Amino acid sequence: MEGSDHAADFIASGLALLGIEADDVDIAVMGATHQLFWPPLEEMLAIDTSELVPERNPDLSKAP
Repeated sequence: MEGSDHAADFIASGLALLGIEADDVDIAVMGATHQLFWPPLEEMLAIDTSELVPERNPDLSKAP
């Protein structure tokens, strides 16, 4: 998914699939949110973590 061109189609299709009615303002807010959050998510997904060793028995109650 690149930019807001595909986001508008994706948002409209997803809402229709779920049977949710949304007006132009709702769709504009969802599109703006997508533009705000998607670029950093793409950067995070592009990070190569194949060389990292997973932590054994992590204690999630403590900081790493």
